[in-house]
Amino acid sequence: MERLRVPVHYDFASTLCHVAHHVMERMQPLLDRNGLELYWTPLDLSRIVGYRRGGAVPEARRAEMREIARQLDVDMDVPAVWHDSRALAAAAIAAEAAGREVAFRHRGFVALFEEHRSLESDASVIELARDVGLELDGDALGAGRRELEERTLSAHRAEVSGVPTFMLGSWPFGGIQTEDTMARVLERFAQRARRNQRH
Repeated sequence: MERLRVPVHYDFASTLCHVAHHVMERMQPLLDRNGLELYWTPLDLSRIVGYRRGGAVPEARRAEMREIARQLDVDMDVPAVWHDSRALAAAAIAAEAAGREVAFRHRGFVALFEEHRSLESDASVIELARDVGLELDGDALGAGRRELEERTLSAHRAEVSGVPTFMLGSWPFGGIQTEDTMARVLERFAQRARRNQRH
């Protein structure tokens, strides 16, 4: 079965993206059965919606995110500030070229949300990349930052206004839902896409 690629726009700073990362890891068997391949691609959400880097996350919003994580069985706390994730995103883009994207994305989310590390500087991200056997330098991160800007603008043109956003063809499906709901949405997308391929 030819695999269908589903781009997933995400930002390391987003609690919902961390939750989605865990939920979709659990759903890998369903993705395989339906021939779906998620392509996780970072963007800079602050650039799109104007979140202030380092700005405080309102307590009511943190409580809402905690409840969503609890309902979706992801054990975590919500950071008190909006992380500047550009260095992490640049490293994730560099990791793609090296075939280490999955390992680096997992390591990045764990470091931010479970180890509560500060990963805003290039040096801290270069050190983190070594945990997954990836050697980066300033030039690689600079190229990643330029690519991040392009991906962010492209996502905005595609009407992506939040994260995570699953691109089901040209339809941006935003947020993360229960596994049952995600299964129904993704299975319906796969069936429709394969019907269209036959016609």
